[in-house]
Amino acid sequence: MSDPNVPEPNSPNPGTPESTPALEPAESFKDIFSEYEQSHSRKRQPGSQGREGTVITVTADSIVLDIGFKTEGVLPLTAFPAGKPPKPGDKVQVTVKGRDPEGYYELTCGKVERPTDWASLEKAFAEKSTIIGTVTGVVKGGLSVDVGVRAFMPASRSGTKDAAELEKLVEQEIRCRIIKLDVAEEDVVVDRRAIAEDEERAGKQRRYSELKEGDTVQGEVRSLTDYGAFVDIGGADALLHVGEISWRRVNKPSDVLSTGQQIEAKIIKIDSDKHRIAISMKQLLPHPWDAVAEKYKAGERVRGTVTRTADFGAFVELEPGIEGLIHISEMSWAKRVRTASDVVKPGETVEAVILGVNAGERRLSLGLKQALGDPWAGAAQKFSPGTVIEGPVTNLTKFGAFVQLTEGVEGMIHISEISAEKRINHPQEVLRAGQVVKAQVLALDTEKRLIRLSMKQLVPTGLDEYLAEHKEGDIVTGRMTEVSKGSVRVELGEGVLATCRIPEERAAKEDQREEPAPSSSAKPDLSSLGSMLQARWKSGAPADEAKPDAMRAGQIRKFRITKLDPVTKKIELELE
Repeated sequence: MSDPNVPEPNSPNPGTPESTPALEPAESFKDIFSEYEQSHSRKRQPGSQGREGTVITVTADSIVLDIGFKTEGVLPLTAFPAGKPPKPGDKVQVTVKGRDPEGYYELTCGKVERPTDWASLEKAFAEKSTIIGTVTGVVKGGLSVDVGVRAFMPASRSGTKDAAELEKLVEQEIRCRIIKLDVAEEDVVVDRRAIAEDEERAGKQRRYSELKEGDTVQGEVRSLTDYGAFVDIGGADALLHVGEISWRRVNKPSDVLSTGQQIEAKIIKIDSDKHRIAISMKQLLPHPWDAVAEKYKAGERVRGTVTRTADFGAFVELEPGIEGLIHISEMSWAKRVRTASDVVKPGETVEAVILGVNAGERRLSLGLKQALGDPWAGAAQKFSPGTVIEGPVTNLTKFGAFVQLTEGVEGMIHISEISAEKRINHPQEVLRAGQVVKAQVLALDTEKRLIRLSMKQLVPTGLDEYLAEHKEGDIVTGRMTEVSKGSVRVELGEGVLATCRIPEERAAKEDQREEPAPSSSAKPDLSSLGSMLQARWKSGAPADEAKPDAMRAGQIRKFRITKLDPVTKKIELELE
């Protein structure tokens, strides 16, 4: 029996005029509730939480899918086998695991079950399997999560960095693992961070299996150290050593790289056991030494920057990746260099001469002193024998003293040429380092770069006076001291000796002269020779007007000076 107060569905409203049209049949509550259940099944419907997504686009490292929400989802490209990514329009079964900082849903392949009762929870706990939960709120120390029952997730196991990120997880569906289950106390603790770490390891392992040595990869600089840079190459970490950044020398990676920078590199080594990958940026560039043999020739002048110094020399960069060595022996003509840092410093620009090129061993020998010019080039003309020089004593040894004649040119005074007055045992008895002295050049050898000097030659002697007072052609008197075939040694005064050449015809005549047999006890009377010579040398008067006997030692004769050499202090005579 119908209620008289409730109108029939098709009967007009009693309070409505008959002219008013009847209402459309109202939508049933059952239909509205069914639609609500379907639209909210992600949060309320237990069971499978898998979702089918449609591929929208494929990028270099990820896949964007339409999963039926207002915002698209992102799935890493590494989730698929190498070389077999899906195409736009393909259907992929995925599970939502959260949102990234840009608001896109983070996805993973496959389905994850939501527990429906304690038995399901106990099974998931025992098997350490991944389950679905919904974050219901932020509580002290972490988050409250609905996994079929109320569970707690510590903030440290949420995989977030701060409180702001915790707030963003509220009402989000997450994937987690039960790490504590107490049915009696109805105490459940879940962990989201472990899932992310496992997925990261799995992604890296998959990425390692896809890479091989020689591949060219794109990457992002993740961190910098003194010895290199760690680079993310699409889910795997690789080390870019500082020596592999550039062909030129790089002191610190931070000088040329920055965190977040995108780079291109070549895989040069993979250690699968230790999951280590070494990459190189410079291996993608031509090696600069390939063109060195054609570009640099011995004898050329070049400019470069000193990169570093060592005790034995300095390294100079001529261009990126090309360094030459200046040995300390090639740094100065004038002084002995003990360490390269005494002459050049890192960062200085220097000019040098290429001494040698060895492209095979990648070596360039450079000379710094050669760029200044060889001071020995004009030494033969500037320091000919007889030249008087003046310079400081640079070094003393037991056999003599070295004197600087000019920048890069030194001469040596032998100990026997230091003093004519006395015999010395060591040059330091007379000289000291830095003392300026005068000396005469005795001899010069440009090939061996040797100059012999003498100080005592500048001190006037009886020979010097004799040379100054006579000239070639003068008739002089002297005593024969040594007679040999073809020549006679003649003493012209104290310390003044000369040589007289005897022509062969004259020598034959002298041999034919009859000489009286000398008495065995007779000795030449030479007591008056000194006074006689002293009186007659300058006048050139003959000592005896009589015709001389055959030549013999001790005989006094007249001679004509044929040659006087003040430099070598030699006198040559001929018989008058």
